[in-house]
Amino acid sequence: MPADLTSLPVMSRRQALALAGGAVLATLPFPASATATARSVPSRGFNLPGWLDREAGTAPATATLEKLRQSGFETIRLPVNSDLISAGDTAGLRRIGDGVTDLAGLGFAVLVDMHPSADLHAAFERDPEAASEQVVQAWTALRPVIADLPAASVYPELLNEPPMARVIWLALRGRLAETLRATCPRHTLVWGPARFQGIWEIADTPPLADDNQIAAIHFYAPLAFTHQCENWDTSPLARMANLPFPATRETPAVRDLIARLRTAGDDEAASLIEKELSNPWTAAAIASNFAEAARWSAAHDCPVMLNEFGVLNFCVDAQSRAAWVRAVREAAEANHIGWTYWELDQGFGFIPSRLSMEGFDASMMAALLGEAGQL
Repeated sequence: MPADLTSLPVMSRRQALALAGGAVLATLPFPASATATARSVPSRGFNLPGWLDREAGTAPATATLEKLRQSGFETIRLPVNSDLISAGDTAGLRRIGDGVTDLAGLGFAVLVDMHPSADLHAAFERDPEAASEQVVQAWTALRPVIADLPAASVYPELLNEPPMARVIWLALRGRLAETLRATCPRHTLVWGPARFQGIWEIADTPPLADDNQIAAIHFYAPLAFTHQCENWDTSPLARMANLPFPATRETPAVRDLIARLRTAGDDEAASLIEKELSNPWTAAAIASNFAEAARWSAAHDCPVMLNEFGVLNFCVDAQSRAAWVRAVREAAEANHIGWTYWELDQGFGFIPSRLSMEGFDASMMAALLGEAGQL
């Protein structure tokens, strides 16, 4: 998910509807049947875009981070931008290194997420080979920084939502892993399936040929709920509001909205809601998705984590939002899948500002961390 809610990864997620039909770590040990060795996966985290993925990003206040850490968060997924990384940009590389060092020093595990910009997405459409080379060069420049950071708490993520066909991604994924392994032999490599990193895409994706890896998935289903009132394009999602969770087609708020949309001639939006509610929106339905991911994990002896999930706070009621978030978090944990919420303090966020310790959303904190997360 992009930090400013305007670039291509959000669009991609909507387009995917048709396909979808030393830090202190949160330790999620896999069952003995799933893995031959003891493993742990970073968890209980949040994404922090808008800092090291842009030239004039805003660093979070140390006091805010300390409060988040004390409340129970243990991991930060930190997007970085390949467009801003080059072998000659020593200041930018130093900024990333210093930022990650500070986060690790506060006790967080840190996922360093190579997060493509809109320009890189466009480059992959024009010339996949040249765009792939750009990502390889970015990691070539960044890998000395990663090598100097503790392998126990810093996790390089090869490429967020790889914007390419699976066969192209698998080849590039191998190159990126080889590039990092040249200087980072002990760091755990994180990767996700192409092209949307959707939970449904992991089933057809083989793991890396590497003994130290985590597969990362994203979950935003149903989009009619999680992305209602989105305001960055003319998607029918922008014309949906106040949809609850859980819900069925017979839920009064759902029936009323569909009727209003039909009356207004907006068959596109009404039909999308009906399509997404072909199966009820329930915690049990969410849990079934994560059970499938756990079966993949066991079959391939590869840990899985949920790098992104979230609900826009533009027009959803607080109780429904918290219910969905809790259902996803509990489904992940029940299946030994680590998680990082998208995001901290923007459209999907749960605090108003990374610069303030005030105004934390108590219902979201409880949904993410349990009752102990309420401050």
